[in-house]
Amino acid sequence: MSNFYSDNKDLNFHLTHPLMKKIVDLKEHNYADADQYDYAPKDFEDTLDSYNKVLEIVGDICGNIIDPNAESVDQEGPEVIDGHVKYARGTAENHEALTKAGLVGMSLPRKYGGLNFSMVPYVMAAELVSRADAGFANIWGLQDCAETIHEFASDEIKDEFLPRFNKGATAAMDLTEPDAGSDLQAVQLKATYNEKEDLWYLNGVKRFITNGDADVSLVLARSESGTVDGRGLSLFVYDKADNALSVRRIENKLGIKGSPTCELVFTNAPAKLVGNRKMGLIKYVMSLMNGARLGVGAQSVGIAEAAYREAVEYAAERAQFGKTIDRFPAIYEMLTNMDAKVKAVRSLLYETTRFVDIYKSYGFVSEQRKLDKDERQEMKHYTKLADAFTPLLKLISSEYSNSIAYDSLQIHGGSGFMKDYPIERIYRDARITTIYEGTSQLQVVAAIRGVTTNSFLKQIREYEKVKIDPEYEFLKRKLAEMTAEYENCFNIVDEINDKADDNDYLDIHARRLVEMAGNIIMGWLLLIDTMRDKNYAKNTKVFMKMAYAENAEKSAYIKNFELDEIGMFKIHA
Repeated sequence: MSNFYSDNKDLNFHLTHPLMKKIVDLKEHNYADADQYDYAPKDFEDTLDSYNKVLEIVGDICGNIIDPNAESVDQEGPEVIDGHVKYARGTAENHEALTKAGLVGMSLPRKYGGLNFSMVPYVMAAELVSRADAGFANIWGLQDCAETIHEFASDEIKDEFLPRFNKGATAAMDLTEPDAGSDLQAVQLKATYNEKEDLWYLNGVKRFITNGDADVSLVLARSESGTVDGRGLSLFVYDKADNALSVRRIENKLGIKGSPTCELVFTNAPAKLVGNRKMGLIKYVMSLMNGARLGVGAQSVGIAEAAYREAVEYAAERAQFGKTIDRFPAIYEMLTNMDAKVKAVRSLLYETTRFVDIYKSYGFVSEQRKLDKDERQEMKHYTKLADAFTPLLKLISSEYSNSIAYDSLQIHGGSGFMKDYPIERIYRDARITTIYEGTSQLQVVAAIRGVTTNSFLKQIREYEKVKIDPEYEFLKRKLAEMTAEYENCFNIVDEINDKADDNDYLDIHARRLVEMAGNIIMGWLLLIDTMRDKNYAKNTKVFMKMAYAENAEKSAYIKNFELDEIGMFKIHA
């Protein structure tokens, strides 16, 4: 019997982070639910015990149902029958198991049938599911739509839709269209209001919609006639029971084959407005996308964990020249580096999740009472951190999942190229993570603000205040040296960029600067982890060597870059 939670001590380590006390206290509102619900916790220790027990259940389902089903789901895939999606047998079995365990909608308040879990254990569950089957993780992870309904919809809509999730309702976010992919301002699906019925009707086509035939769909549509930009878009909730949506086809994809990616046709589909008109893209979808990017972070870490474990297992069994290949220095180094990268990006995942947890919890507290001055400042602080760290996480975690899957397949050699081993599927599944929910290039556009506003640097300065044991002071000095070089590189780029007519120079070096900041941040997170548990020391040292070398390379490139090298620039420094 496999349990994907209990076999990974990193998860419980992050679940017991010192900041969890603040997170739980905010989420549980002084444990007021304990008098109303017999399963509600009475204090912090009771809450953590509940988190652990539920994650044990998730880990058991992942290890003994979802993971064994992954290969058959990849081969069978979903199909369209009479305009609707039929899941692969294993997908339906996975969803039924999680529903019966009461795990769908786990972050929702108890009055809607949820467990009122904070984001940290919810994201951990997403990582576990992703390790078992990255394709199914998309179906599981789209319960984020319930969070958007909870955060922005009217009480009437909440009461109608949210209790359905605990009963197993699936969800989708219907955003992109044939001519509106990354540029969601170009969405043209039309929403028309019928005043007599107090309903909106949707007409048009959506494309590349994950889990597109879901029970509950959040749909971005143009509600303001004559508009051409994001200010004319609103967000709507559509109920599959109205049977006014048809699946035209399921895309034939490279990976995540168990997750149906659909082209949809809406024909006079009745829908209800979420929040206010004209705020669909500007406010609600931006929030939804940030949640989705956190989800891709969890998915990427889960994929990386699966790929690393496949490499370790294969290398320990495969013998060449009289010994197993994990004893060859080239392979041993690859495995060591992969392990360090998984640990580093997992620390970044849960640091980001904690920031999101706190600011969202304050948002819900503010609906119950007025926040005091310190609370408002703290909410603002964590909101800024979450906004800066989310695109950084999505960029680095997705790139890491691809590189670790690549190295794992390489360790498998020719066998990895065959369908005889799970790594072939894992490698294909990893590829999408740098593309959907905003490509790596778009994440850089968002994350560079963390560089230019000094958000990353300010947080690094906070990490520098943590007391480090004397034996690890050399790592702290190394991080200080990297930070100084990062600042120097940004100043060079910023000075030259100011002489240009636009931001092209900054844009060219944006990824290098963002990744330099990311390496420093992950180095600090691992070092701080080591102060809590010395078992992280080896991974910290290994990661720091890689990060130091990578940052030195990026620094050299920036310092030796000529403005006219790529044929775009006419000015010279």
